[in-house]
Amino acid sequence: MVTIRKAAARGHAQHGWLESYHSFSFADYHDPDHMGFRALRVINEDRVRAGSGFPTHSHRDMEILSYVLEGALEHRDSIGTGSIIRPGDMQRMSAGRGVSHSEFNASKSEPVHFLQIWLVPTVRGIEPGYEQKAFAPAELAAGLRPVASPDGRDGSLTVHTDATVLCATLRPGQSVEHALAPGRHAWVQVARGALRLGDTALEAGDGAAVSGEAAVRLVASDAAEVLVFDLA
Repeated sequence: MVTIRKAAARGHAQHGWLESYHSFSFADYHDPDHMGFRALRVINEDRVRAGSGFPTHSHRDMEILSYVLEGALEHRDSIGTGSIIRPGDMQRMSAGRGVSHSEFNASKSEPVHFLQIWLVPTVRGIEPGYEQKAFAPAELAAGLRPVASPDGRDGSLTVHTDATVLCATLRPGQSVEHALAPGRHAWVQVARGALRLGDTALEAGDGAAVSGEAAVRLVASDAAEVLVFDLA
């Protein structure tokens, strides 16, 4: 079964310095029919104006991933991490028993466009942690590449939950497939471009919940960038 979440149906917030689209309920946007999918709790598509950002705020017991599509995102946190996240990078912050952080557009002239993703951890109260890795364009262009997983396999980030995140940049006509083990589910999020999930057309910002299927099969209709979440 495939359930589509169209981009235009998402929650929307416009704060001047920030424009955000929420695939699931978040902040002032509440939709009881869209509270998350399995361990996937948040996918926010954010665009932050040059020189602006999220001031210091706190989180607990959440695996938070940031995936930059355009521009550069500056991260600082209470465990001593300071970094710049750029396209091709995936960042993981484990909030655990509590962490404070800020995220700002690293540019004074260009916006930053990124996905903020929250995954519910399987264990609460862990030591807060941070990890960031860059994935070469050739790796992402070769097919669905794990960028986060419970065991850090294939050089991916390590997340403290039963979820694997895979990313790919696809050329027009390119096809990829990800097998789902029995009882597993998937969420497909189109970051850019257009593709087909089986017989279903998806465009940038669209998402799809997949359950009861043996595999996720994607074919790019245009140049596309996609994230696939393999979930318990």
